[in-house]
Amino acid sequence: MTTRVVLGVDLGSTATKVVAADSSAEVRVLAERGYPMLGEHPGEAVHDPIQVLTAALEALTECVVHCEQKGLEVAGLALTGAMHTLMALDADNTPLTHALSWADNRAADQAARIKASPAGSALHHATGTPVHPFAPLSKLVWFQEKSTVRAAKWCSLKDFVLLHLTGRLATEHSYASGSGLMNMRTLDWHPESLRLAGITADQLPELLAPTDVLPLTANIDGLPTGLPVVAGGGDGPLANLGVGAVVPGMAALSLGTSGALRVVRDEPGIDEHCRVFCYAIGDGLWVLGGAVSNGGSVAKWAAEAFGANDIGDLLVEAESVPPGARGLLALPYLLGERAPWWDPDPRAMIIGLRREHGRAEIVRALVEGVGQQLALVRDAVAATGAAIDRVRATGGAFRSPVWADVVSACLGTDLELAEDSEGSGLGAALLGWRALGELSSLRAAADLVEPVGIVRPHPANAARSAAARPVVERAYEALRTLSAELTDAVAGVER
Repeated sequence: MTTRVVLGVDLGSTATKVVAADSSAEVRVLAERGYPMLGEHPGEAVHDPIQVLTAALEALTECVVHCEQKGLEVAGLALTGAMHTLMALDADNTPLTHALSWADNRAADQAARIKASPAGSALHHATGTPVHPFAPLSKLVWFQEKSTVRAAKWCSLKDFVLLHLTGRLATEHSYASGSGLMNMRTLDWHPESLRLAGITADQLPELLAPTDVLPLTANIDGLPTGLPVVAGGGDGPLANLGVGAVVPGMAALSLGTSGALRVVRDEPGIDEHCRVFCYAIGDGLWVLGGAVSNGGSVAKWAAEAFGANDIGDLLVEAESVPPGARGLLALPYLLGERAPWWDPDPRAMIIGLRREHGRAEIVRALVEGVGQQLALVRDAVAATGAAIDRVRATGGAFRSPVWADVVSACLGTDLELAEDSEGSGLGAALLGWRALGELSSLRAAADLVEPVGIVRPHPANAARSAAARPVVERAYEALRTLSAELTDAVAGVER
């Protein structure tokens, strides 16, 4: 009997991965194509949409070839990708701009103004999206004030790829719930957001459910016209699905270029202090959590800054440094920070630097800084009443033991490591199986996905991390004003 698979197409920040998974959540094939994140100006972080589309089609074609070689039948496709992207299209659906990524901070002034206004908190509570430069709402206000672009349509990078696969410009509730433009209770575009953005609803894609199916119209070798293409969802929400963290008490933690921690609940809503986000998965499920802008990217930066030939070797050096980095404390805000501060201004800082410290201590401190930030997100989620007693983790960073050990210690709990780094792509494939009727519910994914390993924190290291966390919070508060002043003072900074 031929094994059927769904292809989960994951449009990430630095690569597109295509995962072929069967209905039991076993990954049978993986294909990948990389591309750069571009940025010539301060705060700019964009992608060339044609470059990403080309990479996605190449990875998809390669995955189909491997499926044919293994005798696997492709039952459908499902899309996911990095959230909060925004690009402009003309009347012929040709790109007018690059795709602004979540990391693009040029809308910092606009976001700060909206956040400080009486509408700021209300927008967060209505849409579930924090008022921050990463949000497409803030980016649209920036375009309105700083650009001469006159778009016929605005969409995400994922919407653009879906358009080329199906001929329809559409998005879905999961991706839209991260835009700041959709009311999470009505599941329709939010009038106050549209007013602020200076656009109308007909300039945005049509809204679909994550499990809605469109027919394939693109000519892709090995795939029949009319093959089901599932609208899909955001990489964060679908990462929960991909690692089986869709039951109460279990958090999903993803750590790649950036990072996030999320728990699933049955209704939308955020915390009183606006520290977390709320995004849709599908089937009436929502994720509550927070993303950090700085994850594995801090190690990549360190390797470049120190002239290291291999990031892995540098992390091995950091692993040899004892917990606490011999007295160094890092605020790893190379890209500002999202949860729980939602503040684009803070700058990365190394506190306590002495002559005896070298690159190994600095890298260790940066890794620990990321771990502490994830723990602060966990604390904000837990403050909403969402109990967290298990953490299912995925992401490329966990290929390095030091990342797993540090994050486990900072959270003070076991990390149940999921299969390699295909969480979001596998989640898309499982969403596809749900759309095709092969999965009884999205909650059923918890019975399909098992961890491949467990990292347990050393009690002394967990205690050390917990004791240091209030110092991290005080350091951020003490340096917040200084960071903002530095941002304004640097010559040539234009936001």
